Amino acid sequence: MNNPASPAPNWRTPFVILLAGTTIVFLSLGARMTFGLWLPDASNELFGPNQLKILSLSIALQSLFWGIGTPIAGNIADKYGTGRVIAAAGILYTIGLVMMTVSTTPWMAHLSIGVFTGFAMSGAMFPIILSAVSRAVSPEKRNLYLGIASAGGSSGQVIMIPMGQAVIDAQGWVIMLYVMAAMTALIVPLAYVMMTRKAEANTGPAVVELSTGAAIREAFTHRGYVLLTSGYFVCGLQTMFIGTHFPNMLTSLEVDTTVAAWSLSLIGAFNIIGTFTWGAMGGKFRQKYLLCWLYSLRSLIMIAFILMPISSTSVIVFSAVMGLLWLGTVPLTGSIVAQVFGLKNMGMLFGFAFVAHQLGSFIGIYAAGYFFDLFGNYNAVWWAAIVMGLVASLMNYPINDKPIERETLVEGA
Repeated sequence: MNNPASPAPNWRTPFVILLAGTTIVFLSLGARMTFGLWLPDASNELFGPNQLKILSLSIALQSLFWGIGTPIAGNIADKYGTGRVIAAAGILYTIGLVMMTVSTTPWMAHLSIGVFTGFAMSGAMFPIILSAVSRAVSPEKRNLYLGIASAGGSSGQVIMIPMGQAVIDAQGWVIMLYVMAAMTALIVPLAYVMMTRKAEANTGPAVVELSTGAAIREAFTHRGYVLLTSGYFVCGLQTMFIGTHFPNMLTSLEVDTTVAAWSLSLIGAFNIIGTFTWGAMGGKFRQKYLLCWLYSLRSLIMIAFILMPISSTSVIVFSAVMGLLWLGTVPLTGSIVAQVFGLKNMGMLFGFAFVAHQLGSFIGIYAAGYFFDLFGNYNAVWWAAIVMGLVASLMNYPINDKPIERETLVEGA
C-alpha cells in the first residue's frame, strides 16, 4: 500500500524543464527575429521614406533594455525562482507587440518595441532559461543540455520567420504582429513548468553563499570575466545587426526579396546544428578556445561574403555557414560563467555578461540604420563587425576559466 505521507513524484524532470525552456526560447527569439521583416514597411507607413533610423532606434532600445533588465531578472530568478519572472515576461512581450500596431509616434514605438518587449526578453531568454536548465541537470550533461536549449531559439527562426513573411505578404505587417503576440502569450503557461523549489536544484556541494554585492564584485574583479563579457559585446553587435538589417541589406543589393527573407530562416536552420555542436564540443574541449575559433570564423565568412559578387547563391552559402556560428557563443559563455563562479548566482552573472552583449546589439542595430539613411549602404558597420570579431577572438584566449575556490560548508556547523 502506498504511503500517503511520501512525497509525490516530481514531474518536473530535467528533460521536462529542458523541453519547456527550449520552447520559451523558441517563442521569444523566434518572434524577435521577425522584426527585420516588418521594419521597412512599418517605417515607411508610419514615418515616411528615409526614416529607417526611427524604428532602428526602437529596436536598438529593445536590445538595451533587454540587456539592462537581464541581470535584474537573473537576480530575482536566482533568489525566488524562474517561474514568475518568465510569466511576467510573456505578458510584457504580448502587450508590447500589440502596442506597436497602434504606435503613431516615435515615442510610442520606443515604448512598445523598445521598453516593453526589451524587458520581456530579459526574463524569457538565454540567461534565465539556461540558468534553470543548468540547475536541473548533472554537470556532465550541462554543456549538451545548454546547447539544446540554445538551439531552440534557432528553431523559432526557422519556423516563425517564413510564417511571418507569409502573413505580411497576405495581410500586412500589423496582422503579423498580432500573430506574434498570440504566440508570445504561450510563454505564460509554460512558465509554470519552469517553477522549481530550491531543494530541487542540482547545485553540488554546499558552499559559503555570497551576497549579491559580493558576487558582483567578485565577478568584475575577475579578469577572465571582464574579457568574456567584452567578447560577448562583439557577439551582440554582429548577430543583432545581421538579424535586424540583413534582409533590407540584401534587398538594397537587388537580391530577390524572397531570398532575402529566407536568409534569416536559413541562418536559424543551420544554427540548430551549430549551437548543438558547439555546446557538445564544450563538454570535450576548453570553451575559451572554442570561442576564439568561433569569433574568428565569423569574421572570415563575413569578409568572404562582402568581397564576392552578391547573388542568391552567395547569400544561401553565407547564411548556412553563418548559421553554424550564430549562437554557439551562448552555451559556451554560459558554461564558462557556471564553471568559474558556480550556479548560485549564474542567472545574475550571465545576465551582466548579456548586458555587454546587448550594448553591442544597440550599437550595431542603430548605427546600421543611421549609416544606411546617410550612405544608402551598410558597409561601415559590416567592416566594423569584422574587425571587432577578430579582436574578440584575441580577448577570449587568455581567459582564466578555472573555478573559484570558496569555503565549503560543514554539515552540522
